[in-house]
Amino acid sequence: MTARDPQALWESVTGPLLGLPGVTGSTMMGLPCLRRSGVFFPAWDRRTEDLLVKLPASRVDALVDNGEAHAFAPAGRRFREWAAVAPDDAAHRTWTALIEEALDNASLSS
Repeated sequence: MTARDPQALWESVTGPLLGLPGVTGSTMMGLPCLRRSGVFFPAWDRRTEDLLVKLPASRVDALVDNGEAHAFAPAGRRFREWAAVAPDDAAHRTWTALIEEALDNASLSS
């Protein structure tokens, strides 16, 4: 799987999670997303094709500082606990790892 079809990538990395206890598909600000026990953890921005993951603010800062993500700032307002990750040729592996990390973070929040 390459980044050439980000929607298929989103579906391939999130689809298997829908079988986990408490994980449901939903929307957040009109974007497809997943929730675990009501807590949002990944979303996909159809417009930018970025994966959005909810992580602790310090982790988001580290991802942004390392160039692995950029800040999620719709309408110019930064969401400190959300990182935006563009698709690239290693996106399947990267997105999967970050979504698993966000799932773990959501488990701590619920």
